Amino acid sequence: MDIFIEKIIKRQKKFLDFLIIGGAIALAVLIAVFLFLNAFILFILFTPGLIFLIYYIITLRNIEYEYAVTNGDLDIDIIINQSKRKRLFSASCKEFEAVARVDSPQYTQKIKNCKNVKDYSSRKEGSEVWFAFTKQEGKDLVILFEPSKKMIDNFTIYIPRKVHRDI
Repeated sequence: MDIFIEKIIKRQKKFLDFLIIGGAIALAVLIAVFLFLNAFILFILFTPGLIFLIYYIITLRNIEYEYAVTNGDLDIDIIINQSKRKRLFSASCKEFEAVARVDSPQYTQKIKNCKNVKDYSSRKEGSEVWFAFTKQEGKDLVILFEPSKKMIDNFTIYIPRKVHRDI
């Protein structure tokens, strides 16, 4: 029997997201004012394009992650503005060297110092973030995500010695 579990989480906007949105709006306003004062015809032609560009940049910051576990295989997709989907990560849990909470003793210095960290978590304070430590293309990789209890149970079936539930 196939086991399929999925979970969707919404990424919380951080300061950088608001900085990008605010910078884009400020730049569009400056361009619109410049065109209004110097070339009114260009202002009329380019204003709808500027408005659409601002809308597009704002919607690009609406990000969700979908975790899908199928018989021990983890797939992580990014969903932008609830319309565009792209696969970010895919691996069998059998390739994981360790799976545990970020606040557990298994989150060793080696894992903390890994240069290749992919954060697919919601970034919300108080959320239960787990890590999966693996190798991809010969390099260490740390995946940060927020799996459900059923996902962890499924990983435990396939890699019981590598899943650490204790804190």
